[in-house]
Amino acid sequence: MARENLNDLVAFVTVARERSFTRAAAKLGVSQSALSHTIRLLETRLGVRLLTRTTRSVSPTEAGERFFQNIAPHFEEIDAELQALSAVRDKPSGTVRITAADYTINFLLWPKLDKLLPQYPDIKVEMVVDYGLTDIVAERFDAGVRLGEQVAKDMISVRIGPDVRFAVVGAPAYLRGREPPRTPQDLLGHACINLRLPTYGAYYAWEFEKDGQELRVRVDGQLAFNSIHNILDAAVAGHGLGYMPEELAQPYLADGRLVRLLEDWCPYWDGYHLYYPSRRQALPAFRVVVDALRYRPED
Repeated sequence: MARENLNDLVAFVTVARERSFTRAAAKLGVSQSALSHTIRLLETRLGVRLLTRTTRSVSPTEAGERFFQNIAPHFEEIDAELQALSAVRDKPSGTVRITAADYTINFLLWPKLDKLLPQYPDIKVEMVVDYGLTDIVAERFDAGVRLGEQVAKDMISVRIGPDVRFAVVGAPAYLRGREPPRTPQDLLGHACINLRLPTYGAYYAWEFEKDGQELRVRVDGQLAFNSIHNILDAAVAGHGLGYMPEELAQPYLADGRLVRLLEDWCPYWDGYHLYYPSRRQALPAFRVVVDALRYRPED
């Protein structure tokens, strides 16, 4: 149905409900004569008289009353849905879906969301652990988390953490009797614990840099996991060397359960960023979550 026909139906429903052209015209924001003309055109197009007019009142005919009773509820439902959408737009509510590695959820997302969510009981946050380079649009996520250099150029990026440094670590029990690696290439002679990347079905290549020289080493060993926390546990247990964010390993380095290796080959990388495809039509709940996760050095 053409839009102008819908406008005519709205005009009829309003007059039938108000029982007055004057009140209906005021409610619709049109002149009384224009409203009367609209109703006459509608009756002509339908071939049925819908309203009985007198000098003092307006009332639906039998056909008009039946027509009103059948279509008015639908317009009321539409109005209710429009109001509901307006409420969603203006009030922080709804579900925000984020995909991220478990490390970033534990160290960057959850500490801030733990403080935020009690203030906004109508916001729900769903966090899905994923080490793959997920297509957040295709998988219907609102946002993802990656290191700054990994974020695609067509995405909006918001830094959520400081620069990050990775560390090669091993347990004293594993290193006992073994020559520690002096260069990244020496890792090929060690049992290393791999991280499986689901996107490519391959293991993550350990990344190093020193004096402008960049190296990516594909290590080998008995164990591989798809979670950095499992790699940490296996390294602490002495099953081989692990490669992980420095912050994750720090408590174990501090108490001697792990020893750091190749530190001079491990530079700082651009920190983790929350990324998403567009600012357009961002709901209040999403804007609240993004603002809460935003990295502020003074925090």
